[in-house]
Amino acid sequence: MAKTQLGARVDEDVAELARKRAADLGLSIGDYLARLVQDDASGLRARAVDAAARFLAEHQVVFDEAEDAQQTPGGARAA
Repeated sequence: MAKTQLGARVDEDVAELARKRAADLGLSIGDYLARLVQDDASGLRARAVDAAARFLAEHQVVFDEAEDAQQTPGGARAA
């Protein structure tokens, strides 16, 4: 498949984050960006965000209880 070069200006912190994430995944910056675009275009990212939102909504009570237990001295539950 033929490749083409793109140019984009981003904030330095975004560029550094992209470099680090690409390295973590063992990808070049170009391959990492291509993966992001393909995931976005295929709807994968939107489905993952929707699934995470559903998970949080279904289990919010558990998270709230755990947070309350951490804020109560000694981890005891308030009556």
